[in-house]
Formats: sequence, C-alpha cells, structure tokens
Amino acid sequence: MTDLTVHEPPATGSDLAELVPILFGHAAFQQLNAACELGLFELLHERGPLGAAEVAEALGLGRRPAGILLLGTTALRLTAVEGGRYRTGPAVAAAFAQGSWPVLRDIVEFQARVSYLPAADFAESLRTGENAGIRHFPGDTRDLYSRLAGVPGLEELFYRCMNSWSELSNPVLVDQVDHTGTRRILDVGGGDAVNAIALARAHPQLRITVLDRPGALEPARRNIERARLADRVGTHAADIFDDPYPGGHDCVLFAHQLVIWSPEQNLRLLRKAHDAVEPGGRVLVFNAFCDDDGAGPLYAALDNVYFATLPFRDSTIYRWCEHEEWLRAAGFTGLRRVAGTGWTPHGVVEGRRAP
Repeated sequence: MTDLTVHEPPATGSDLAELVPILFGHAAFQQLNAACELGLFELLHERGPLGAAEVAEALGLGRRPAGILLLGTTALRLTAVEGGRYRTGPAVAAAFAQGSWPVLRDIVEFQARVSYLPAADFAESLRTGENAGIRHFPGDTRDLYSRLAGVPGLEELFYRCMNSWSELSNPVLVDQVDHTGTRRILDVGGGDAVNAIALARAHPQLRITVLDRPGALEPARRNIERARLADRVGTHAADIFDDPYPGGHDCVLFAHQLVIWSPEQNLRLLRKAHDAVEPGGRVLVFNAFCDDDGAGPLYAALDNVYFATLPFRDSTIYRWCEHEEWLRAAGFTGLRRVAGTGWTPHGVVEGRRAP
C-alpha cells in the first residue's frame, strides 16, 4: 500500500527563533515604553552618540539599569551602537526627522496606560464575544468611551492619542483622495475635528460639518477656533444612529468609525449616509483595513487585540471587501479603494450615490 502521509521537515533552530519576538512581545513593548518614559530617545537625538556611562548619568540611572535598557533597545533596533557609543536607531531617527516623534510617543503612552493591561483578557473576549478588557476601567457601561471619565486624566489622554493616530494616518484622506469638485463634507463622528481641520487647511474650497454627540463637540469647537477655521468648519450635535443628518452635503465622511461597530450597525450608518448625501455625491470610509485574504497585515492583526478587548463588543478592523459589501447594500456604486502609502494599513473606500 502506498503511504500518502505528508511528512513535514523538522523545525530548525532558525524556525523556532521566530517565536522570540512573540514570546517576549510584552517585554519588547516595555523596553520601548521605558525608553520613552526615561527620555532616552530625546537624549540621543539631541546629544548622541553617547557612551553607556554618559547615558546613565544623563538619565539618572545606575550603570546596571542603563545597561539593561540599552541592551534591549539596541537588540530591538530602537537604538544602535558603534564603538561603544549609542545613537537612535533607524525607525526612531526617521520619526524625529519627519517630525512625527511626538505623535509616536503619545501612542506609546496610550498603549501603556489604556491598551496593555486589558490585552490580557483577549482570550476571554474571544470566548465570550464581549469586550472583556473593559473591566479594568471603573463603571457599569459596556463601552470604553463612557468609562474613561472615571480615571483622572485618562479621557484627555485618549482623545490626545486619537488625535495623534489621525495625524499619523490621515495623509491618505487629505492628500491621496481626489477632493476636486467636492464642496461640503459631513464628518460623521468627527470628534475633536482633527480630520476636518486637516481637510480644510489642504483644500480651501471645502466647507465641513462635524457631527457628533454634544460632549465630543466641545473640544472640536476649541480646536476649530484655535485653527481660525470657524468660517469653514462647523459643528452639529446629534446621535449618529438615531438622529437625522443635516442636508446640503455632497460628501459624507466616516473616519475611524466603522471599526467600532458591528456589520449591521455599519450598514445602518451607510444607509443613513446614502439618504443624506446629495444625488451624485459620495461617501468616504477612512480607517485601517485587513487584507481581503485574511492573512494580514501584521499591524491590523495585532491592533485587533485592542478592538476585541476594549471599545465596544463588536469592534473590529474589517477587510476591504467587507466595507465594499456594505456600501453596495446601502446603494452606493462606483466603488474605489485608495490605499495609503505609509507604514500603517490605513486607506479609504469611496462610493457614489446615483445622480
């Protein structure tokens, strides 16, 4: 009898070495977080290259703790060493050169103070289909956003970091999407107006209305005034699900919204957008996306731990094709994908309402 059993080759040491960054992922993040808290990267950016003793003295650390920190950051390529002197590694140096380091530092703080501990409830969240990590924040509501106010300073951190994420990812929305011919955008769930302000600055013909709950619009109004754009960016208080959307807009924008809700809720929102937008107008869905084949990207796969454990029970980074299915079901045609060119998997799917 022929043996049809497929015999896999034995695992090699190099194969098993791929487990190291996964097994010690928690430690890798703590190396990054400690370096941020202690000011290592700012020190090396401003004064490097520096020897280990100089780093220890400048950071107020003993030689042993400084050595542990520098070993970790160098092995992770966050720092580099040559001739016993340390400098920032490629990714950190690029962030300083691009002016995005403050944004990344905010995101590290968000991961440390908001996402990290609840991530231990990932398996429980998968078993129950609930955002089990919410238990780490005081309150009895079932969403993260309403519980943040129960921890002093955490709500401010959350919205500051959401602003940072938007600044990092919104070039695809602002620069890569063609806004020629668009006059008025309704920014549904637009929060503190970070995307509305970026769009208005880049495209002088645009008038934008930020629609959100009353409490969320308070920082939006402050930011709009600070940006001196009150003549072109306004606000409208409403519930995004239950209240009617104001008319007169030829574009409806959902920025980082459809990752929060269930497929049924997303379809409901898109149908509301179809009813609200003028004939011939369009909808823009801007957020991170998973690949259609479900194989990646790694960023989305790892970020889904946060979405599974914290925001709402159904929060998920969905695939491109799932968004397109909802758009078609809501009545939109002429669908188009715009993939970002940065290191995050953000992009835009747009569709049009028939004239």
